[in-house]
Amino acid sequence: QVQLLESGGGLVEAGGSLRLSCAASGRTFSIYHMGWFRQVPGKEREFVAAINRSGGSTYYADSVKGRSTISRDNAKNTVYLQMNSLKPQDTAAYYCAGQGLRGLSTGRNRDHDGYEYWGQGTQVTVSS
Repeated sequence: QVQLLESGGGLVEAGGSLRLSCAASGRTFSIYHMGWFRQVPGKEREFVAAINRSGGSTYYADSVKGRSTISRDNAKNTVYLQMNSLKPQDTAAYYCAGQGLRGLSTGRNRDHDGYEYWGQGTQVTVSS
């Protein structure tokens, strides 16, 4: 199995920055894409960003494109999400996701159905 542990969330003023980290442990060799999703109460979990195994391909939601950067350090089994120019509407619980072979076969890199492994989440709150 794979375990994912997020860190780096917190309270920040609008316009500020945060870097989220997600450390993977366990059968990390079975992880393909890594992604970040976010969710606010009463709404579905939404895609934020994803990165492929080599780090050579990245994907972003339109809502964060140009303000966020996803990166991956395979030697440390860690994926990062650097978020800049944060807005109050970025407030959410942010979840790290890992894609295994089943998820890879779906090709759904921007959909939560394409990921098998999930962290517990880290809260990001942006004040106006």
